[in-house]
Amino acid sequence: MARAYLSLGSNLGDRKKALSLAIDALERTPGVTVLSVADTLETDPVGYIAQGKFLNTAVLIETTLSPHALLYAVQQIEQAAGRVRSIRLGPRTLDVDILLYDQECISDEELVIPHPRMCEREFVLAPLAQIAPLVTVPPAGNTVRHLHEELLKRKQV
Repeated sequence: MARAYLSLGSNLGDRKKALSLAIDALERTPGVTVLSVADTLETDPVGYIAQGKFLNTAVLIETTLSPHALLYAVQQIEQAAGRVRSIRLGPRTLDVDILLYDQECISDEELVIPHPRMCEREFVLAPLAQIAPLVTVPPAGNTVRHLHEELLKRKQV
């Protein structure tokens, strides 16, 4: 069984319900067991800012799915929630990103793990630090807590 950490976000429709439905869908996914869910955090959009605030959370799962099979599963959950990919970083009913998959580093056309921008985003690191403060992020091996603290220091400057 692998341990994976996911980031969930929503800023269209009933945001809280979308996150709840996504967690339920993960629990119903064969080969996936939800172990922990962070509190939700309301955040401003990043990048494309002409949109509403997001609700974000992080989820720890155990899975027998490969990283690519997990990607396919979370994309199916996004589609079931009505996700439309029309504007990069634009509004969405549901966004599910694979942040970490054990200590694997993957980079191909479909998938990059660790998530390439996770260390730049408080809306990812804050909930992740709540459920996995001592997990190390490859390849450098810094803990999630350390990365979150460093991000907060950079924001103060």
